[in-house]
This record gives sequence, C-alpha cells and structure tokens, in this order.
Amino acid sequence: MKTNFKFGEVHNACDIVKYNSEKVDFLQIFETECGGVCVLAMKEGQKLDTHTAPFEVMVTVCEGEIEFTMIDKAHTIKAGEFLLMGADVAHSVEAKKDSKIMLIKVK
Repeated sequence: MKTNFKFGEVHNACDIVKYNSEKVDFLQIFETECGGVCVLAMKEGQKLDTHTAPFEVMVTVCEGEIEFTMIDKAHTIKAGEFLLMGADVAHSVEAKKDSKIMLIKVK
C-alpha cells in the first residue's frame, strides 16, 4: 500500500485538503492495486470535465454540495450523502457550493 499517513493516527479528512481558487485540491490518502481513498476540495463553480475511472467508486460529499453527472443524468449530492458508480462510467463534477468530497475506489 502507498500512503503518506501513519497507521494508528487520527486525521480529519476535511482538513487535509484546502480550498484553492486556482484548481481543485486533490490528496490521495492511500492507494493499492485494488483501489484507494482520496479527498478533493472544490470551490463553488469549479468543475472536473467528463472522464472515466477504472474503479467502482463511492462518492461521499463531506461538506458542501456538488452536481455529479453520470450517463447524462445529473445528481445533486449534499453533505452527508453518497452515490455509487460503476467502473469505466463517464462522469463529470461541478461544485454548487464550496465542497469537500471523499472518493473510495475499489477494483
């Protein structure tokens, strides 16, 4: 497993990424050949253009609100809510409010 975090230490997932008006802040918590966990911070109005991922993904909004478009259907996801997505599904993201998002990726 690849990580910069120590096992047995407590971390606040929302505090490890910061809002940046220039770009989406992205931090990998850990990664293996079978998936991983990362967090993103997006300022209101920032977007991730349509792309795919080779993993099944659980998208959890920790703070804020996003519009997650998958297979041409837009889903509004608010703090405390999550959405599941299959591998290799085209999707895009837009922050409707300043938002922090945790992605759990599994192969």
